[in-house]
Amino acid sequence: LRRKNFIRTFPYATPVGLTYDTGDYEATLNKALELADVKGFAARKAESAKKGLLRGIGYAAYIEACGIAPSNIAGALGARAGLYEAGEVRVHPTGKVTVFTGSHSHGQGHETTFAQVVADKLGISMDDVDIQHGDTGKILFGMGTYGSRSIAVGGTAIVKALDKVIAKGKKIAAHLLEASDAVIEFANGEFRVAGTDRKKSFAEVALTAYVPHNYPLDRLEPGLNENAFYDPTNFTYPAGTYICEVEVDPDTGRVAIDR
Repeated sequence: LRRKNFIRTFPYATPVGLTYDTGDYEATLNKALELADVKGFAARKAESAKKGLLRGIGYAAYIEACGIAPSNIAGALGARAGLYEAGEVRVHPTGKVTVFTGSHSHGQGHETTFAQVVADKLGISMDDVDIQHGDTGKILFGMGTYGSRSIAVGGTAIVKALDKVIAKGKKIAAHLLEASDAVIEFANGEFRVAGTDRKKSFAEVALTAYVPHNYPLDRLEPGLNENAFYDPTNFTYPAGTYICEVEVDPDTGRVAIDR
């Protein structure tokens, strides 16, 4: 019955105005069946019966709306605020980075997750990334942490700010390398003229941004500090399957969860 009702064609417009962009519900069900050893259920049920016990198995497949943020949908549902998220990336002259996020952490480990994203994007050490949150005197704007939205919404705002940092860094590097910014590539913490070994490190570009002795002041302002707001056009829709197998004593009503 569950397989019969699975959605298989995407995007899928729901009756309540949401659109599921993608999903593979067969895969989660198949994996759950394997992990729960459903094929062996009949034998386990027979063994329970020999002991005068009952055994049952239940299935639940779900879709959840997460990444809470689309302001237009939230407004239609009665929300009285925009549910976008903001991120600010401040690169220091040393090449170290401070990130300001409105996605407050209260045990989820954002300090690690966001630092991993920034370090990977910029090709620097996680030790060189400082995550700041929870201080309304520092943060641009934030709607907080709930609805599995932190990395999907807050993280994306940070990535968009990082994209701006890299774009400006390419222009600075192009000036230093006497090349067009159109041929500057950025990877592994280095700005490089495509197809050559001419390059500048991220730290060198950061220092130049704050000590602009050799700098295109006619085209770029000093500093390397960018921010971004992100308001998704849709939720994210994670899905999964739960299977629970129990053994019941009909005389006492005691229920034991087997798996």
